[in-house]
Amino acid sequence: MQDVIRQKSLVTREDRSRLVRQRGGTVWLTGLPASGKSTIAFAVEAALVQTGHLAYVLDGDNLRQGLSADLGFSAEGRKENIRRVGEVAQLFADTGVIVLVSLISPYREDREQVRETHRKAGLPFIEVFVNAPLSVCEARDPKGLYRRARAGELVGLTGIDAPYEVPPHADLVLSTGDMGVGEATEVVLAHFRAHWGLDIWQTGGVG
Repeated sequence: MQDVIRQKSLVTREDRSRLVRQRGGTVWLTGLPASGKSTIAFAVEAALVQTGHLAYVLDGDNLRQGLSADLGFSAEGRKENIRRVGEVAQLFADTGVIVLVSLISPYREDREQVRETHRKAGLPFIEVFVNAPLSVCEARDPKGLYRRARAGELVGLTGIDAPYEVPPHADLVLSTGDMGVGEATEVVLAHFRAHWGLDIWQTGGVG
C-alpha cells in the first residue's frame, strides 16, 4: 500500500515468548452452527490456563458485537470477518498467546488464506473441523436459528440455504455428534502433545 511502511518493534517474538514462557499459535475451530465449536474452545482454553498456559478464545458471536459489528452474513461479509479475525489471531499469537478461534468460517479459501498468513509469519496454525451432522445441529439448535430458518424467518443460515465447505485436510476432526465436550477437549490436548507437542508452544517451565 502506497505511503504505508511496516514499522519494526525493538521487541522480538522471542522476547515476548520468554516473558510468557510459551510460543503463541492459533487453533481454528470451524463447523456448522451448533456443532460445538464455542463450547469446546472455551473448555480447551480453561484446561490450558489451568495447566499454566496463556490462552484466549476469539468467539464469532462475541466478535460480531465489536470488531465485526458492521458486517453482515453475505459471502463478502463472511470473507471480511474471517480476514479480520485471522489478523487479530495472528497478532495475539505473535505476543505468545495460544489463540482458540471459534468461527463457522464456511469457505475453504478463506480458511486457507488465514493458514497461509500464519505460515508466512512463522506461527503454528491448527485447523480443527468440528464435525456434527446437520440433524444433530438442528436438534440442539440452542439459539433457535435452524427453527427460524426452516420457518422462513431467517435467510442465509449456513447448512440450510448457505453453503459450508468441509475442510479436506483438517489437522484434527472432532466428531461431536457422538463425542462429549470432555472427550473433545482431551482429544485436542492430546493432539497438542502427539503431533505438535506442548514443547512447541512452550519455551520452558510451564505446564
